[in-house]
Amino acid sequence: MLQETIARVRAEIEAADLATAEQLDQFRIAYTGRKGQLADLFDQLKTVEPTDRRAVGQELNQLKQLAQARFEERQQQLEAGAANAPADPTFDYTLPPVPQALGTRHPLSLVREEIVRILARIGFNVAEGPEIEDDWHNFTALNFPENHPARDMQDTFFVKSGGADSAEAKAPASYLLRTHTSPVQVRVMQAQQPPIRSIMPGRVYRNEAISARAHMMFHQVEALFIDENVSFADLKQTVYYFVQELFGDDVQVRFRPSFFPFTEPSAEIDITCLICKGAGCNICKGTGWVEIGGAGMVDPAVLEQSGIDPERYSGYAWGMGIERITMLKYQIKDLRLFTENDTRFLRQFESLL
Repeated sequence: MLQETIARVRAEIEAADLATAEQLDQFRIAYTGRKGQLADLFDQLKTVEPTDRRAVGQELNQLKQLAQARFEERQQQLEAGAANAPADPTFDYTLPPVPQALGTRHPLSLVREEIVRILARIGFNVAEGPEIEDDWHNFTALNFPENHPARDMQDTFFVKSGGADSAEAKAPASYLLRTHTSPVQVRVMQAQQPPIRSIMPGRVYRNEAISARAHMMFHQVEALFIDENVSFADLKQTVYYFVQELFGDDVQVRFRPSFFPFTEPSAEIDITCLICKGAGCNICKGTGWVEIGGAGMVDPAVLEQSGIDPERYSGYAWGMGIERITMLKYQIKDLRLFTENDTRFLRQFESLL
């Protein structure tokens, strides 16, 4: 009968060992939980004769109150005992706390902002563009014809659109991770008419092996100036100003003839080696000079592709890798340090904030 079961459960509740938190939790599951024995007994109450149901119901309520009271009393005792537990004798509370290691502003961010400030003082504004580019903006509009050997100068990450079985995925890829920030120059020229004076900082991607001197992801900044009667002399004076502001008045600049598809004439920009001050060392290979970037007059074909009249306007463009500038400025010898997020490396630049 149900009354006999109630008496048995009462005896179990009164005799239950609740010495530990684990035993207390088992008690809760076995008796006071939604699937415990008390819930099952209340379900059986409907099988009792109507004349006896009131008395049996009272017994069940008393049993439930007993179980709940035992649980709550023991729970309070265990919590109070934990709060008043003696300190761990093996732990030395006089030890200083373990500091939380924090970094600081990244050196690439510091140099990028310094470059922006230097060029903003002579009227350059910042322009940005997408990192996933189409082939036309990244190559064709910059005077890279299809199958032109100049495309081999840059190892490209191409991006396929559509699903694996779609016609787009099977077709030649027309989107890519930009290999330079020059596509932003095209977008700026398409969006506005001269005069244009903009700089384009941002991330670029090339399929290169990661080493102390190369990475598949790095940062560039380029400058573009287009107006009437712009000459190579304007380019040189801008570069002279920039280098002296960034590196100091004692740093010399030289231009070497070079080739870029989107500029003509083109030149490489070298500065005095900051390690040996021009005397010659292993960094500059004994020449006393290190390359920092490339420059040139914007090719008339690029102006025309972007909707600017090359008969009326001319301009110059120049650019450099921010990593290379940062390595020269702070004499950092391994490019991989920039992406390792080592707080010991980053904390060296706290004094520059």
